[in-house]
Amino acid sequence: MSWTDLEDELARWRDAGRAADFWWRDDDATGRTPALERLADLSRKCAMPLALAAIPDRAEEGALAGFRCVLMHGCDHRNRAGEGAKKNEFPDHEDDQAALARIRAAREMLVRLAGASFVSALVPPWNRLKQSLVVRLPSAGIGGLSRYGARAKAVAGVVEVNTHVDVVDWQGTRGFVGEEAALTAALRHLVARREGAADGREPTGVLTHHAVHDAAAWRFLERFFEATRRHGAVWADPLGLFP
Repeated sequence: MSWTDLEDELARWRDAGRAADFWWRDDDATGRTPALERLADLSRKCAMPLALAAIPDRAEEGALAGFRCVLMHGCDHRNRAGEGAKKNEFPDHEDDQAALARIRAAREMLVRLAGASFVSALVPPWNRLKQSLVVRLPSAGIGGLSRYGARAKAVAGVVEVNTHVDVVDWQGTRGFVGEEAALTAALRHLVARREGAADGREPTGVLTHHAVHDAAAWRFLERFFEATRRHGAVWADPLGLFP
C-alpha cells in the first residue's frame, strides 16, 4: 500500500458523502521525558488532538500537565500472566474483585494527577482485558475502554473506541513498522468501515508509543497527519469519544 492508495480511499469516502475520521492514542506515559515533550510538540505543531494513556502507578507529579485528554493505562502495567502465557495485567486466573479494587484505586490516583484532563476510560496494557471485567468496569467508575482492533458488540455502560494502526514493529526491530505496513493497517480498517465489514461509526485509531519512537516513526506521523487532513479526513477530539 502507498500514499496514493490512501488518497484514493479517502476520495472514495468523499464520493460517498462522508468524511473519513481518525483519532490518536499514545501509550505508556510516566514522566516528563524528552520523548513526551516531543509528542506534545508534535500535537501542537499539527493541531492534532491526542489521547495520552498514562500508567497511574508510575506517573510522576506534573508529568501530565498540559495534556487535555488523559486515559488510564492499566494500573501498574505489570504482567500477571502465568509462565508461557501472553502478557496481561488482568489475567483470567486473577479474582475479578481484586482486579476491580486495583482499578478503583488507580482511577483515584489518576484523578489526582491529571485533574480535569482525566477521562474515565481504561486502556488495558497489551490491549487485553477479559470480558468478565469489561462488563464490570462501570462498577469501578470506568465508562470507557480502548483496545486494539475493530470493536465488537457493545457492552452496556461501556463506550469502546479502539485503535487499528500501530506504528511500532513490536515483533521485529521495535522501531518504526514501516510506511507500507502502517498504511496497509489504516486502509484495511477504512475499507472495512466503508464497506460495512466493521463498525462504520468507530474512527480509525492510530496507536503510538512515544518512548520508543525512532526518527522514521516521528516523520511518518507528521506526514500522515498532514496527508489525511489535506484529503478531507477529520481527526476526532478524544474528549468527545468517551463519556
